[in-house]
Amino acid sequence: MAVHPRQLAFVLPHEESFTRDNFLEGPANANALALIEAWPEWPSRTMWLAGPDGAGKSHLAAIWAEASGARITAGRALDPANVPGALATGALVVEDLSPGNFDERALFHLLNLAREEAAFVLMTAREVPTAFEIELKDLRSRLRALPVVSLLPPDDQLFRALIVKLCADRQLAVDEAVVGYLANRIERSYAAARDTVALLDREALRLGRPVTRAFAAEVLRKA
Repeated sequence: MAVHPRQLAFVLPHEESFTRDNFLEGPANANALALIEAWPEWPSRTMWLAGPDGAGKSHLAAIWAEASGARITAGRALDPANVPGALATGALVVEDLSPGNFDERALFHLLNLAREEAAFVLMTAREVPTAFEIELKDLRSRLRALPVVSLLPPDDQLFRALIVKLCADRQLAVDEAVVGYLANRIERSYAAARDTVALLDREALRLGRPVTRAFAAEVLRKA
């Protein structure tokens, strides 16, 4: 019996648009979007944006960076020596702060220098500041005093729109039957939608098949 080699799927990088026009609005992100659009009329020059993975924190940060001229740096990349340069434009995004994954002294230096220079800082994280165990007492009190705006899990309408957008980002053609099936079968979270669409895209490419409702059911059954 002839053995047919398994077809390899060459997954090409896909473009995600971080423009304001491409941001999906809904009750889950209304407060966060309102914050970004209210700049520079913020309640504090330093704000904390919290939300689950895939909720749109980076997208909102990119929209704000475009409007404010902010530089963007990863929380883990902060170093006391590079803080002045990071604040050179008077606005900075500190992305993806996570417990134990950043230099506390660098962040404290950043907050102090931003206050001295009246700079704007937007920090993003999955958790709110009170969930962080901070060794530096002054930094801990400073972070816990920051205004926090949270992104919430998606409602049904936003979740369906998210699935459509994720498919469009990958140029994956799907109809309402597929969207409805996925929305009712997978965990209602941003991360689950992203991972599921990536799986469907990968399997469709590998097998050379269109993404129909039947195909989606088959892939999820085997996952």
